[in-house]
Amino acid sequence: AGFTRLSQTSTPKMDKAKRCIQFLDASPEPFHVIKTVKARLAAAGFTRLSEGDHWREKGQLQAGGKYYFTRNGSSIVAFTVGGMYKPGNGFKVLGAHTDSPNLRLKPKSKKSSSGVIQLNVECYGGGLWHTWFDRDLSIAGRVILRDPVDSSKFTHRLVKIDRSILRIPNLCIHLKSAKEREAFAINSEDHLMPILSSEVRKSLTRSSAEEAAPAAKKTKYELDASVVQDAWQSGQQPELLELVAKELDVTVAEIADFELSLYDIQGASTSGAKEEFLASGRLDNLASCFVALEALESHAANHVAQDEDVSIVAMFDHEEVGSASYSGAGSTLISDAIERVSFALAGDASQNIELHKAARQRSFIFSVDMAHAVHPNYSSKHERLHSPTMNAGMVIKTNDNQRYTTNGVSGFFVRELARRANVPVQEFMVRNDCPCGSTIGPMLSTNTGIRAVDLGMPQLSMHSIREMMGTDDLTHAGNLFEAYFRDFRAVEAALRVDDAN
Repeated sequence: AGFTRLSQTSTPKMDKAKRCIQFLDASPEPFHVIKTVKARLAAAGFTRLSEGDHWREKGQLQAGGKYYFTRNGSSIVAFTVGGMYKPGNGFKVLGAHTDSPNLRLKPKSKKSSSGVIQLNVECYGGGLWHTWFDRDLSIAGRVILRDPVDSSKFTHRLVKIDRSILRIPNLCIHLKSAKEREAFAINSEDHLMPILSSEVRKSLTRSSAEEAAPAAKKTKYELDASVVQDAWQSGQQPELLELVAKELDVTVAEIADFELSLYDIQGASTSGAKEEFLASGRLDNLASCFVALEALESHAANHVAQDEDVSIVAMFDHEEVGSASYSGAGSTLISDAIERVSFALAGDASQNIELHKAARQRSFIFSVDMAHAVHPNYSSKHERLHSPTMNAGMVIKTNDNQRYTTNGVSGFFVRELARRANVPVQEFMVRNDCPCGSTIGPMLSTNTGIRAVDLGMPQLSMHSIREMMGTDDLTHAGNLFEAYFRDFRAVEAALRVDDAN
């Protein structure tokens, strides 16, 4: 019957895994992530906003409404306003990130060596770069187009080429020394440049009749040598420009700029004897984005009328490189969203600063990023009592040196919500002799003054070109996130440490 990536089994858990696979396959880099999310939100009846509009003056926000806006096309904030919302009520934020380690084209991508045409790429984030060798790769991203009639006008479109066009080949074992074979050391500047095509343009045996024949008319997708290229185009491989032009059905002359990333064309799939695993690129952190999106959709459909708060899903770009950007978690994005929503819904009390400050103290942030499952072949790398496993529930991440934001109270909130939703919970701390990573939680909490917790679904092979997680954990996370939007106010009201005597 042949290989199939999608399970033929239909259960609620497996159906969720199938939807996650579709989400992952449609989202090779942040621009396409946001495109996928926007389509889902529009189908669910969410209204698009623009950060450049005056939401309060236009009366765009109403209790019971559902909205979203984007920044840079690579980050998004989606939210519902509870039907019972009153000025000064809180915000329940669920934050994740849209980016993953990958290879991205440099501003001058033209490169060639030893008879082949290559692309000049930059390492984005901290990838396991050896996993990018010998994979079928392609490109996706954003392209800026010049209007063919009025050259002073521009637009942008997304491109995703769904076939293999690039490859980073390994050096054969016969040309490596024993020391090189053992180390498999990579020079990221010299060894990660992908091959696009051969430099040989015509056969050495071309007949004299063919040589004498007039040149065939070029298609609109081919580069016209008679047209003077601008400085930017002259730094790009003509073959790449022609591929992009054909995919978008435009002329090469219309391509004014682009932001393109490499991705592995092998799609996500279930794995394991009982299909208990999910294998894919970008699970960190698109699996979290997917589950967060579905939780907000479910909340909007079933519980928003009874909600007293604003429920937010925020997906940020640039987490893998520190979040310090216009569209990252270190930007004003989430603070702007909270302030503007609060002011727009405040009515006559819009100038009451105390009201908005108090709302922040009634708010909370779930910082959701994938967690490290214990590796069966390297179990000693985990702290023995804090070794989460796949398919065994959500992971609360704790680091008292504040690499994670979890403390006794915020961790308790998660455990209590999980208890109410019958979701298993696991704990993760790094060993004392191991450095601890971080994510968007500390930055968001610092920038907003809002309490936060760090948590995630356990996975293996983090930052590999192809990662692995448990399919059951998608459902565990979904149930917890829905409980967070639905029940947090009741849990938080029962334990307010700064209001106690």
